[in-house]
Amino acid sequence: MSGATTVDIPQTVSDQLRKFRFRKTTGTSALVVKINKPTLTMEVVETLDDVTIEEIAEELPENSPRYVVLSHELNHSDGRKSYPLALINWAPTTSEISLMTLHASALINFQRAADVAKVLECREGPEQLTTEFVNEKLTA
Repeated sequence: MSGATTVDIPQTVSDQLRKFRFRKTTGTSALVVKINKPTLTMEVVETLDDVTIEEIAEELPENSPRYVVLSHELNHSDGRKSYPLALINWAPTTSEISLMTLHASALINFQRAADVAKVLECREGPEQLTTEFVNEKLTA
């Protein structure tokens, strides 16, 4: 990839993204990534398996931005199930301005690295991040 980037995505994070993307699980899972401000690198905070969207929302900090790669079980009206991959841009309005700036500047680069087309913006905290919100955005 050419061009300068503000925040580095280490190979270990890229490997974890790839492993998360190609695993064979059902239900809802999430890979939570943050920016380490002093080193200007991304790091995986945790992987959550077989959880609800609301449980993911409760795990996320209320004053710090995160990228959440989400694999979510989506039930279609015709009875099919799919497991689309989406990126939740967790950016609470109460976050520190310098962190929000770094987070915003690295979003497109992280989205490419995660190979995710759909981005769900979440700025209002856990109250906004619900199963209904995610289903609505993924089926739009």
